[in-house]
Amino acid sequence: MGSKRMKDEQSEGKKNKKKKKHIFLKIFLVLLAVIVIFAGVILGYGYSKLAQIKHDDIDLNQVEVNEGVEEKKGYRNILLLGVDSRENEYTNTLSDSIMVVSINQDTNKVRIASVYRDSYLKVGNKFDKITHAFAHGGAASSLSAINTNLDLNLKEYVAINFDVVIDVVNAVGGVEVELSSEEVKYINKYIKEINNLTDSKTTQINKAGTYNLDGAQALAYSRIRYTAGGDYKRTERQREVLEKAFAKVKKMNLVQLNNVATRILEEVSTNISVNEILGLLSQVASYEIEEATGWPFEGGIRGYQPDKVWYGAPVNLENQVKLLHEFLFDEEDYEVSESVKKISDDLIKKTGYK
Repeated sequence: MGSKRMKDEQSEGKKNKKKKKHIFLKIFLVLLAVIVIFAGVILGYGYSKLAQIKHDDIDLNQVEVNEGVEEKKGYRNILLLGVDSRENEYTNTLSDSIMVVSINQDTNKVRIASVYRDSYLKVGNKFDKITHAFAHGGAASSLSAINTNLDLNLKEYVAINFDVVIDVVNAVGGVEVELSSEEVKYINKYIKEINNLTDSKTTQINKAGTYNLDGAQALAYSRIRYTAGGDYKRTERQREVLEKAFAKVKKMNLVQLNNVATRILEEVSTNISVNEILGLLSQVASYEIEEATGWPFEGGIRGYQPDKVWYGAPVNLENQVKLLHEFLFDEEDYEVSESVKKISDDLIKKTGYK
């Protein structure tokens, strides 16, 4: 009976993950825009522009990996972080987007798994929201938390400041968006907040219609979540903004690309070397985003409020990790480590969710 239920859960998980698109595709689209910019910059300017990126040689000895978990042969796996930072500082801040980007080096197919920021997982010595890992110890802490909870062996990361969205949209001359009356009802609250945080002076919008949104307005539009459709509709807005910005970036000439690069490269932090970035760029044209999903998979997370704060508690972490490895690496019979089994058992004891 237990075996049958597990198979049913796995089957349902497969169906759900194929239906569900990654809710944080906006950040990956920004990364793609950055890569396109890199390509143009390299053709015209060489190493000099790439040197603007904040390079962080984190101590890989401080990055935890569960015993017996090796790097996946034939894959390049990178942790992509969308960091809620306003001054290009990558310390003492949250990682609101957390994505595992897996590149199959034989096929150049890319699969993306987003770890929901409120997921209740083991961060250091206690259970906490996974978004807090970055604030506790930067990229090394985030890599460790993802590795130990998900049985991965990640060593590379890219962190992107959310202000990249504003800068990219401004650099491409804005994006055209049709606003409904319901969206207008909420957008100005976010415009005001962004103006206060960024010292921008973006004007508010008073009625429904089609507008060429500047960076702050586009970010405000992307943050609307209380209309019909809730969070799902919000992610549609996010994708719309970045897809339109990305389409404009692709049409830019070298001079224009250089101007965009000058504005955003300082908002990227990574431990990937310039030479390695160049190596990735040589393959960019052949990369294909095969599939993207959110993790834990649909039905695999439930609300948990032990201290009046909402956490997303994974239901049966052990099974969720198995499904993740099947999604990323086509491993149908993955056996989780003893460490993940222990975390999974502890979660069941704490939350009561099996």
